[in-house]
Amino acid sequence: MTPAEYVQLRAFARQDGCLLAIVWIVSFAFYVAGIGNPVYSMAALVLMVITPFYVAKRLRRFRDEDRGGVISLMRGWAFVILVFFYAAILLAVAQYVYFAFLDQGYLVSSFAEMLHSAEGKQMLDQYGMQQAMDESLKAMAEMRPIDYALNVLTMNITIGIVLGLPIAALLQRNIKTER
Repeated sequence: MTPAEYVQLRAFARQDGCLLAIVWIVSFAFYVAGIGNPVYSMAALVLMVITPFYVAKRLRRFRDEDRGGVISLMRGWAFVILVFFYAAILLAVAQYVYFAFLDQGYLVSSFAEMLHSAEGKQMLDQYGMQQAMDESLKAMAEMRPIDYALNVLTMNITIGIVLGLPIAALLQRNIKTER
């Protein structure tokens, strides 16, 4: 890969990473809103599930329109990893802002409310998980906003590395095809 091709790869990955970050931020907003409304929870889940398909679509566009229909496995994988990396950074910033300035303990108190409801207690007692969930809630309450953001950042970058290989393998093309 020449330096110019590397610059091109990073530039397009940044653009597509920003678009993916918008999808993820909307999904996170739906997740938070979904605590009180199951329809929003379903929308958040759908947006998360379509992520690999969306990234594959963006890689296909990059391959066909910007690379002349040819992309190697390693270049495709690098593109997907960079897209996830840039999107993860922007999502982490958005989550930090949410937890630092907007949340005010809403998420943890909502989880506690669900777990301490009659149905929640019954379920936890059946599985013998009451103590473990209380400890988890305590740990969540003690986490700083940066901890939430860094956890999600690390998780999303790891997911990008893992999902990137099969996405790149499916979309690699070493010979230009005529259309």
